[in-house]
Amino acid sequence: MPESTEFPPFRLGESRFDQGSFYGRLRHFLDVIDPRTLFVSGRRLNECMKLLDQFKNGTLPPGVTNGQLWKAQKIKQAIIHPDTGEKIPMPFRMSGFVPFGTPVVGLNVLIKRAEHFSPATRILVQRFIPFPAVASANVCNVLLMRHTELSEGISVLDDKGNVVGTSKLAARHALIETSLTRVVLPMPVLLLPPLVMSLLERLPFLQKRPRVTLPVHSMVCLCAFGLALPVAISLFPQNSQIHVSELEPEISAATHCQILTYNKGL
Repeated sequence: MPESTEFPPFRLGESRFDQGSFYGRLRHFLDVIDPRTLFVSGRRLNECMKLLDQFKNGTLPPGVTNGQLWKAQKIKQAIIHPDTGEKIPMPFRMSGFVPFGTPVVGLNVLIKRAEHFSPATRILVQRFIPFPAVASANVCNVLLMRHTELSEGISVLDDKGNVVGTSKLAARHALIETSLTRVVLPMPVLLLPPLVMSLLERLPFLQKRPRVTLPVHSMVCLCAFGLALPVAISLFPQNSQIHVSELEPEISAATHCQILTYNKGL
């Protein structure tokens, strides 16, 4: 594929995928959680940051392609915290979600297989009750961690990126969107494996080879785990838009823009 098709003209601080569509956001976050960025050396990171600084200052060397700039930005955003400018520890990076979280899922599978529940009702409860429990806990976590935004508000920006003011109503929208994301996040992990395994366990191959069931279950969980994060965080744009009529009167009076933008958070 020609680079001009694969990589659009570089835009500093923006995504190279269309954030107005679910597919574009899905491609963006699949790029964000790429585990290969965990293995980027310090030297390579410094080269990427230098390249982006040169672009920002208009001192870019000749011959640098859009592809090089997009890849440099991907590496920087995966490793460097946008507010502090410090390196994010590997387990807490978006790209570390699957590799560092998979052992936890694998351990959970092992515990489930070791319990040997026999009644059908217990199996049903064991397989499907964890989802509403985890989803509820995720929503509570969002509300507890970000409850101050409801009383203080969050920044809303005009079409030029200037802060118009702080809005409590925009904060409520942001928390609702984030909460819905957190409800969807555990869905593939907690619902898909039980459904898939209930079908696979009927196959003669697994019935004749019960020792293979655990590795197959682990692989199903791994696939669901890798799918969960990009799908969930792609539901809403990172920078959501809201009409001024849905915000406080003082916000509406402070700008001529009809559509404002806010960062919904993750």
